[in-house]
Order: sequence, then C-alpha cells, then structure tokens
Amino acid sequence: MTKKEKVAFVIKTLQKIYPEIPIPLDHKDPYTLLIAVLLSAQSTDIRVNQITPLLFAKASTPQEMVQLSIDEIRAIIRPVGLSPMKSKGIYGLSKILIEKYNGNVPQTYEELEALPAVGHKTAAVVMAQAFNIPTFPVDTHIHRLMYRWGFSNGKNVVQTERDAKRLFPKELWNDLHLQIIWYGREYSPARGWKIERDVITRTIGRKSVLKKFSS
Repeated sequence: MTKKEKVAFVIKTLQKIYPEIPIPLDHKDPYTLLIAVLLSAQSTDIRVNQITPLLFAKASTPQEMVQLSIDEIRAIIRPVGLSPMKSKGIYGLSKILIEKYNGNVPQTYEELEALPAVGHKTAAVVMAQAFNIPTFPVDTHIHRLMYRWGFSNGKNVVQTERDAKRLFPKELWNDLHLQIIWYGREYSPARGWKIERDVITRTIGRKSVLKKFSS
C-alpha cells in the first residue's frame, strides 16, 4: 500500500466510524472554548467538563471574569491542575480581550498566542472549533497515531503537525484532528492497547510498531 493509499484508508475509516464528530470540551461560544482549552493542558477533558460549569456559572464572559480575583478563579479551577498559572492566564487574557478586542476572541495564531497562557495548540483548537479556520491541532493521541501509522517520525509535535498538514487535504483538517483524537482514545490508546481492535494500525502501521504483536 502506498502512502497515498494509506492516507485514503485512514480518511475513509475515520469517516465511517465517526460520521458525526463530538466536540470534547463543553462550551457555548469562542470565549468559553478558549477557557476550556486552556484548562485542559495536562488535564483530562472529563475533568475540565466537570469544572467549567462551576466557573462559567460565576463568569462566562471576559467582563464577568475580571470581576473575580485571581484567587477566586484559582479556587474554582484547582482540580484541573496547574491552577496558579491557569488562573493568572484566565484573568490576564480576559482583561486583554476587553481592552484590546472589545471582549471578543481574536481569530489568528499571532493574536491568540500573544494572550497569557495560550500556546500554539490552544490557539489552533480555538481557530478550528470556534471559527472553522483550517488548522491541525496536535495532541498526544494524534502525535502517537501519526507515528504508529508511519506518517511522522514522532520526534516532536511541531514536525507531526507539519506532516499531518502535508498529507491530509486542508478541507478535512478540522474534522480529522477530532476523529483521530477519538480513534486514539477508543481504539489505539497509549496503555491497554489491543491491536486486534485497532483496524487502522493493524492495516497500515509501521513495521517496528507491529513487530511486537507478531507471533
């Protein structure tokens, strides 16, 4: 199977498994998505979705958020981890959104990554899911599967993102990054991986990955 055929197989399989794609983080608008993605760093979507309703009940807009103190924000978000950095980031970016963007979330990498506690992946998720701008956010699942499938060398997420954008059609990026995340969680996890359930890796996976499963 050529690489082009492998890419086509991945796309076809993911579209069959996930014809409708759930959004992992609960949110109602670009601002609440931005906060939820920021909170998800080194945490789980499940944990974030448990905490954001508590936070957004008190403050779901930049204007409401700056009425809270950093300590108040930190007390609410503590269970997601890294609360000192995240609470300062949430307060700081909310203030900037009010002062510079009239309370709106900007739509470019440059503007988003200039906000406190907002990195490249967070910016990419917001652009894709809030504004439907083609991006390819790479999380641990995508990084792992791109390596297992022989599509990237696995050295770093920057290279993985570059390889994904080179291989997959741009019009599919926003769907594919979510489909790969769900597939990684359900069929090709880092731990408890059962190759018999992982039809994509079983079919196209790199030889070094499949070797340990051969009899």
